[in-house]
Amino acid sequence: MRPDAVRGHLDGLILAVLEDGPRHGYAIIEALQARSGGALDLPTGTVYPALRRLERAALLSGAWSTVGGRERRTYSLTRAGRHALARQRAEWHEFSAVMESVLRPAGGVA
Repeated sequence: MRPDAVRGHLDGLILAVLEDGPRHGYAIIEALQARSGGALDLPTGTVYPALRRLERAALLSGAWSTVGGRERRTYSLTRAGRHALARQRAEWHEFSAVMESVLRPAGGVA
């Protein structure tokens, strides 16, 4: 999948993988890969700035911890993040329905 294909959808994807519970940054990248069947192989340079932006917007909360002598930041959805995820899902359903109706071959035969 082209990296630019997720543009505009990255925030929703991150929020969705955090719905199951807190994860640190690399675990978020792994979850995106796993849930997409490997189609989403996003670089850290894409994901970490998005995490910081979502935290500044109060959609995520982050906390530092030390695991195996290494510090890492673990992110959780906030109440606002859960509401934002619900909105993004609704918008995605509407968008995908419109795209399907436009891209469907003429005559409705797929």
